[in-house]
Amino acid sequence: MELLIAQLLIIVRRMWKYRWVGLIVAWVTGLVGAVVVFVLPDRYEASARIYVDTQSILKPLMSGLAVQPNVEQQVTMLSRTLISRPNVEKLVRMADLDLKNQSKAQQEATIETVTTNLSIQSSGRDNLYILGYRDNDPDTAKRVVQSLVSIFVESSLGATRQGTSTATTFINEQIKAYETKLEEAETRLKEFRLKNLANMSGDGKDAAAHLAELSAQMERARLEYREAVNARDAAKAQMEAEKARGGAQTTVQSLIQEANTNISTPETDARLADQRRNLDALLQRYTDQHPDIIATRKLIKDLEEQKKREMAELRKAAMNVPSASVGQTSAGSGAMQELVRIVATTEVQVASLRARVDEYSGRYAQAMAALKTAPQMEAEAAQLNRDYAIQKRNYEELVQRREQASLSGELDVASGVADFRVIDPPRANPKPVAPNRLLLLAGAMAAALGVGFFTTFAASQLRPVFHDANDLRARVELPILGVVTRLVTDADRARQRVDLIRFSAGAGGLLAMFAVALTVLAVQLSRQVV
Repeated sequence: MELLIAQLLIIVRRMWKYRWVGLIVAWVTGLVGAVVVFVLPDRYEASARIYVDTQSILKPLMSGLAVQPNVEQQVTMLSRTLISRPNVEKLVRMADLDLKNQSKAQQEATIETVTTNLSIQSSGRDNLYILGYRDNDPDTAKRVVQSLVSIFVESSLGATRQGTSTATTFINEQIKAYETKLEEAETRLKEFRLKNLANMSGDGKDAAAHLAELSAQMERARLEYREAVNARDAAKAQMEAEKARGGAQTTVQSLIQEANTNISTPETDARLADQRRNLDALLQRYTDQHPDIIATRKLIKDLEEQKKREMAELRKAAMNVPSASVGQTSAGSGAMQELVRIVATTEVQVASLRARVDEYSGRYAQAMAALKTAPQMEAEAAQLNRDYAIQKRNYEELVQRREQASLSGELDVASGVADFRVIDPPRANPKPVAPNRLLLLAGAMAAALGVGFFTTFAASQLRPVFHDANDLRARVELPILGVVTRLVTDADRARQRVDLIRFSAGAGGLLAMFAVALTVLAVQLSRQVV
């Protein structure tokens, strides 16, 4: 600790030798700093507060019908990107800051200055923004803030409308592309159906299901045919037994002719009625060239031909019923007539069911023959239907998106993205906000003192003087044989006192100058506040 103190004393004694150099440098630095502080021009600040209301009564009502962007995020991003070069150039033109610019360099300097002095502050969740600008002229600062408020509001509206327009244009282009794809898919599907019209079923079932359905229908028809044959044979046996007992005489042929008038095909008629109703429904949705309409008409034509064949076979079967002569009217003639009528009716039913069995057998054979090519055809049909369904779904979704975009644009026009409310209009503070002369003057005083001390220390290090034998021995690393002592006279002591008084006066004068300057500035600022 004693060694450290000794080293500090040595440094101080060396610096004391160059005290006047340090004092002169401190005075020069202090004077320059004070002049700069008083010469700096005053800067005035203009500001405006804007509240952005992002809530609208129309948005909850249009929820689900229109696309509602994140307005808070848009406004926040806008506030962060507002101070961009295009906006600053526009701001310079609006505020007439470019009138004094004579060259490109001056224009660039003006843009850099405006960019540096602009400020946008947000208060967070309250959506309250403070726009500020500092300039040497308060009127200029106010003009700049007014222009900045206008750009802030216009940029938000323009950006939103431009985004809606861009989205609508993109969706329209995609809709046109999908319209072309959808037409191509419809054309391929139509050509495939026309090409395989004979092998396609109108109910949408595959070949295996259609074959199983035909097999079930054929088995049911065969069962009904066997039941009808058994009923007819039983009726004939009863009629023969009645004739053997000498029943009533009558003509069977007349009863058969009566049965011929009641011949009908109820199943075929029902299928014809169903297909005609289906054709009417299809005609309301498609044109005559649609594959489903063509297939339905072909099926109706086939059913009509089938009905004609069944009617002819039923009449032929009725005519083949053998006629019988019975005796004179007796007590059993009523039973005989009923039996003859039953026989005629069962003959007609047997003929109808035989035709149905033959028809189903033919269809089943055709379905078995077409079953070999059915998987490939069904795979192609499934792929075409899948492609068509995908294109149609995408097209319908794009049309729905376009309607949502249109509603969103109309919603923005009706209610606006947000309501910009100017809480505090642009206003310039009549008192300068910069520079802080008290702080700068105190800094200048501290800088002057620091530069003075540093100059003294640097000079003592550049041209060191040794005041102690031990210090000299440590520096030169040579033995010292002796020390010559200087005698200080009264005259020397008087000169040292005068020199000390002069140095103290110089240092005190520097401090007093800064103290007076600080006092004057403080008084001026207090008067401005009052």
